[in-house]
Amino acid sequence: MKQQPTLFLAVMAVGFLGVAAPAQAAEKTTYPVVFAHGLGGFDDILGYDYWGDDYGTFVGDPCDGFLETSCNGDLDSGQRTFAAAVQPVQSSDVRGLDLANDIEGYLASVGSSYVNLVGHSQGGIDVRKAARVLRERKGYTVVKTVVSVSSPHRGSPVAKYILDLRPGITSVLDALFRFYGNVVYAPGNDGYAAVKALIYNDADPNDGKTTGNKAFNLAYPVSPSYASHYASLVTAQSGASVNPALFLLKEFIFDIDGDGACTDDCDNDGAAGKGDGIRGEQDDDGLVGINSQQMGYRLRYTERLGLLDTVSQDSAMGYVGNLNAPSSLQMTSMSSVINQDHVDVIGIGPDTFDEMEFYAAIIDYIAKND
Repeated sequence: MKQQPTLFLAVMAVGFLGVAAPAQAAEKTTYPVVFAHGLGGFDDILGYDYWGDDYGTFVGDPCDGFLETSCNGDLDSGQRTFAAAVQPVQSSDVRGLDLANDIEGYLASVGSSYVNLVGHSQGGIDVRKAARVLRERKGYTVVKTVVSVSSPHRGSPVAKYILDLRPGITSVLDALFRFYGNVVYAPGNDGYAAVKALIYNDADPNDGKTTGNKAFNLAYPVSPSYASHYASLVTAQSGASVNPALFLLKEFIFDIDGDGACTDDCDNDGAAGKGDGIRGEQDDDGLVGINSQQMGYRLRYTERLGLLDTVSQDSAMGYVGNLNAPSSLQMTSMSSVINQDHVDVIGIGPDTFDEMEFYAAIIDYIAKND
């Protein structure tokens, strides 16, 4: 829950009790935590700081300076974190390799042999390639825990909608521009490759290049060889909490029907599974359906008034080890689904969601598993 600044509470404790009460903080992870951004991100997205709270403060910044207040007071002061930056608009093949390079450089700079990864949206897909690349380079399992947030592991219908626009590449870039602005046209970006990578099936079986989540999941699977622990947080929206940009997308352009079960993309909407025929439900977060998001364990986020929020495993949902074959329950259940849209969980607000404590709770979960 939203809390008063730690410094204010400490001052009040000194004034009334004569001694400062210790602030509750997430358990420190053994190894650093690297944050991997999604499509269109870098250090900002849509003009907002990526991985920030409503005021732009990095959620992974511990309060480790004297009287520092622009920081996350819910973290241990010794917590090590790093926000990676990869090519904003590209396939996960390209971005995952960029991420592995970024992680390798960071680990060398801090003197660590292992790392934990938190990925939002496409970043939660990129981390799987990065984990495999690091394993092959180092000869051991470098990544301890991987946590994805709102990630389209089995495709996004919005990517298919964009890909189906005509005439081809021009319309794809124009549609992405509406979401991400001029970054789409920056050097090295490839909007066409990006959206082809974010649908489940191969976009064009005749172009000599296999794309799509189905093939990517086979190449970069949930595997103990690449990471020791896999988990995911699932999001879905409801009317009052929807970011205005996503609300307009849902109401006037495209509403995902994302809570039906099927092994493959049975309704040709770009995501594995199929809808249940009812679009006006809380079964997606504006860009990704709930049937696409679970990887490994599904996590439950619990807000606690006056205490640090928690993230724990939802044991009833089982474990998704084969990303191309989750169970019907795992594709349709609203169990532990967080009532937030796709971008509010990374600080695109303002809203009532406490990004600082949310990511502190994730880090606390990682600390118990790394």
